[in-house]
Amino acid sequence: MSVEKVASFSDLKEGVGFRVDLGEHRVAIFLVDGALFALGDRCSHAEASLSEGEVFDMEVECPRHGSAFDLATGEPRSLPATKPVPVYRVWTEDGDVFLAVDE
Repeated sequence: MSVEKVASFSDLKEGVGFRVDLGEHRVAIFLVDGALFALGDRCSHAEASLSEGEVFDMEVECPRHGSAFDLATGEPRSLPATKPVPVYRVWTEDGDVFLAVDE
């Protein structure tokens, strides 16, 4: 497992996706109600960037076809997506945002 500092907490905006590229991993980080969530940035249906999607009710909506994904689990909550996206461990420490990914 690799752990990297990927941003400063001040870089994140409530309810707005923040894209991070870490090795082969493209990750969308979201700040929602003070909590951090990290998902694979590619929609499992059409590979659109989830970091560009709208956040509502603990879900992010794919900007291309409207599939919604649970921020905590990565599970699809609406069609056309039927497969989950990966979730990653993300946290803050001393004002910095850290992300853990499998190598």
